[in-house]
Amino acid sequence: MGDVRQTLNHLIDTSDGDVIVDLEAVDAVDATGLGLLVATHRRTQLLGRQLVLWHPMPSVVRILAVTRLHRVLKVERTPLPMTA
Repeated sequence: MGDVRQTLNHLIDTSDGDVIVDLEAVDAVDATGLGLLVATHRRTQLLGRQLVLWHPMPSVVRILAVTRLHRVLKVERTPLPMTA
C-alpha cells in the first residue's frame, strides 16, 4: 500500500487538474485502501482539485456504498470516451 500512496502523492505533486484513479482491475478494497482514498480525496480538495475513481467493479461500488463513501468520493462508473 505504501507504493500506491507514494505514487498518488507523486502524481498530486507533479500534475495539475483532477486525479483519476483507474479501479477497473480492482475487485476489492480493504480498510487501508479506503483510508488511502479518503486521504487522497482530502489532499486533492485542499489543492482545489478532485479525486475521481474511474470505472470501479461492482464489488468496489458496493464497498463504497456500504461505507457511504460514494457520497463523498466522485465515482465515474462509465468509461471515459476515447480520443484519437
